[in-house]
Amino acid sequence: MNIDIVSIAKKEHSTYDPLYKELEKMISRFAKVNDIEIFNKDILKAHTTSPLASKQVYTKVLEPYLSKSFNIALHPDGKIIDSYEFSKLLDGKIAIKFFIGGAYGFEDEFLKRNDAVISLGKLTMSHKIAKVVLLEQVYRSFSILSNHPYHK
Repeated sequence: MNIDIVSIAKKEHSTYDPLYKELEKMISRFAKVNDIEIFNKDILKAHTTSPLASKQVYTKVLEPYLSKSFNIALHPDGKIIDSYEFSKLLDGKIAIKFFIGGAYGFEDEFLKRNDAVISLGKLTMSHKIAKVVLLEQVYRSFSILSNHPYHK
């Protein structure tokens, strides 16, 4: 399985990088994870214009990544699911793309083009923390699907 995590984020080294690498290594027996971070001059300019302009630019830069894969947007207003429901989203898929929006979220039209829209919870968290939570849940899901005791 191929898993792409596509996010509106600046490519920069962070204190979370070793944790990302460790989680990706744990997942590697089940799937290949590609981390795609996008932050260009159009996004930077839109952030100084308005939230609406920012959402429109996010859609513009993320649309090319929507594909025949199973597309899942992470959104605060998305469906809150537990780890077992999350594992069902991964079950039997060949390729999955997760989308993490920018500071202003997503346009409704972009959300409608995804196969699922889920929330990681009611708490607000940085993109870097959201990515850690997502990676951990991906590993937990594969553990559930393979009856590995990690998930207990």
